[in-house]
Amino acid sequence: MANDPRMTGYLMRALSAEIAAVQQYLTQASLTAMWQLKEYSSRFRRDAEEELGHAQQLIERMLILGIASNGTQLPPIRPGRSLEEMLLIDRGLEIDVIRLYEEAAHYCARMRAEELQALFAGLLQEELGHLRDLDHLLIEMH
Repeated sequence: MANDPRMTGYLMRALSAEIAAVQQYLTQASLTAMWQLKEYSSRFRRDAEEELGHAQQLIERMLILGIASNGTQLPPIRPGRSLEEMLLIDRGLEIDVIRLYEEAAHYCARMRAEELQALFAGLLQEELGHLRDLDHLLIEMH
């Protein structure tokens, strides 16, 4: 299983996505703090901490499999110029990672890699929760 290049690729892409999310949310936390939006700043900081936890789960699984954790394909940060734009950007990022986790979980299930499938399925559920939260915040804005 550790030698399956496709599974390794999913782990690397997932780690990059989670680290990028940490950077994105910390940037947004700082920006909203500058705008005196303390509630949103706290929310973005909590989101960053949750994504950091996801990165840690991925790194731990990679170490168990003997894979070096090299999640280095980070996209540029897009902080947004308004709160609504931030939430829309974050929504798009969540949709991208949801697609990744769906694909990875499906592949791991087909390959009978139960532990990796469970990891990706668990992360998928958490990211679906993030998407629901973002959708709720966007609806409240209108």
